[in-house]
Order: sequence, then C-alpha cells, then structure tokens
Amino acid sequence: MYASKQMIVMRRDLKMRKGKIAAQAGHACVDAVLRALAREGRLGQVRAGETGAFLEPGDMPATPLSEWFEKGEAKICVYVDSEEELLALHRRAQEAGVLSSLICDAGMTEFHGEATYTCLALEPLPRDRADELTGNLPLY
Repeated sequence: MYASKQMIVMRRDLKMRKGKIAAQAGHACVDAVLRALAREGRLGQVRAGETGAFLEPGDMPATPLSEWFEKGEAKICVYVDSEEELLALHRRAQEAGVLSSLICDAGMTEFHGEATYTCLALEPLPRDRADELTGNLPLY
C-alpha cells in the first residue's frame, strides 16, 4: 500500500501575492498530474466521484498516482529562496526519473513583463521518495 503525496515547491523570494501563489501552484499541480496520468495510460480513466476525482479500477496495477487519488490527493507546499534552488530541484527530480512540472510565468501581472520561474510540482510519489527530494525544504 502506498502513502502518496504531491510536493509543490514555491519561490518565496518572489514575494508573490496570495492569489498569484495559488494560481501558480494550481498550474504546477494540474500539469504534473496530467503528465503522470498520460505516462500511465490512464488519462481517460479519471472521473469525478462523491469525494473527488479518482481512477476507476482497471487491469493496471496500483501505483503511487492511483493511491494518491484514492486516499485524498495530499499536497504539501514547501519553499525555496531562489531560482537556482528551484532549477536544481527540477534537475534532481529529472535525474531521479520523477516527473516535475516547472512553471514559468509570462510576467504579465507581477514580474514587469519578464518570464519568471515561480514554482514546480512533482508527480504524486510515495512519501519516502518525495522526502528524498524535498524533505529538507521548509513548509510554506
């Protein structure tokens, strides 16, 4: 049995407004989950249920992603204090074979027209695997 969680990593140094933080985190979470579903060939199996989205049972084995859907879609938000830290974590995730959705904001509302990396989200992972990548980061 998996105890999965999705990690969201925000750049605190940007001092984004609360609404901007929520929007950027949302972009990252959705993208990471959609990419994970597509990789597993399960994109068409997601549907809304009484307690939220879940995967219909099928002939595919349980994965951290399916367990995450079934057990409540835990999301944990942590932070880094620089673009360099964010990009380094993105590279470490890729090297570990973990899907990482890195979000680059176009800069239309907060960053003076400058494209800016704001956050990333990892695909839902077993807690120990997520902690290997982000366990040293403080809660946002």
